[in-house]
Amino acid sequence: MIDRKQRVRYKVKKISDRKRLTVFRSNNHIYAQLIDDSSGTTLASASSIEKSIKDKQLSKKEIAELIGKNIAKKIISKGIDKVAFDRGKYRYHGLIKILAEAARVEGLNF
Repeated sequence: MIDRKQRVRYKVKKISDRKRLTVFRSNNHIYAQLIDDSSGTTLASASSIEKSIKDKQLSKKEIAELIGKNIAKKIISKGIDKVAFDRGKYRYHGLIKILAEAARVEGLNF
């Protein structure tokens, strides 16, 4: 049986030739990274464990928005404006949606 994560990854990798913006969520933290699948390298990353974000007393929703803005700025500074959003096993809902919309507001297209 194919699970949601495999379905999403297949569509993102095989159908799109864009770089992949991947999101991972644990119980305490949220991570985002830009991956180049052709070379298998991470080009940019942002997470809630970075010192600049960790020191602030923010809610999870505010942290997700801040990470979305940070990753978008890092990606755009590298000259990339079109990415494929890989939500992994998560539904496009809650913190994942907040992160994605914050990245779109900063100018990232997906």
